[in-house]
Amino acid sequence: MTVGGRDRGAVRATDGTVILLVEDNPDDEALTLRAFRRNNVRNPIVVVRDGAEALEWLFREGAHAGRDPADPQVVLLDLKLPKVDGLEVLRRLRASDATRLLPVVILTSSKEESDVIQGYELRANSYIRKPVDFERFVEAVREIGLYWLVLNEPPPPTA
Repeated sequence: MTVGGRDRGAVRATDGTVILLVEDNPDDEALTLRAFRRNNVRNPIVVVRDGAEALEWLFREGAHAGRDPADPQVVLLDLKLPKVDGLEVLRRLRASDATRLLPVVILTSSKEESDVIQGYELRANSYIRKPVDFERFVEAVREIGLYWLVLNEPPPPTA
């Protein structure tokens, strides 16, 4: 798969690497998917729309019990989610041996300092505020794709 910006050249990503996007706002979801397409990120993107569904998907429970056992390369996690908020999702991921090392990028519009602090206390790998301007958002998504899908060395799978 090729991941690259229009004017920065192409780079290679791992084939089949899944991105999990946890986003309840349909407009933000559409913008994020559009930004990935615009940056030629062709990795499969799984979208879940609330914290409860995110946990079921990540822990292969409920409707997601039969899914492929491979973990995503990175989780893009909104904080203000219905059912289970993003910080609680992160807390549960870090409490489990199976997901404690999974890269999680908080991608949110929250400007609350307490959210930033709690996110890092819960060992988020990164905290990114969604830019309002689409061009800035496209650039942010390009950098997310480049770093997390190409440059970052993920932890080995846990048994």
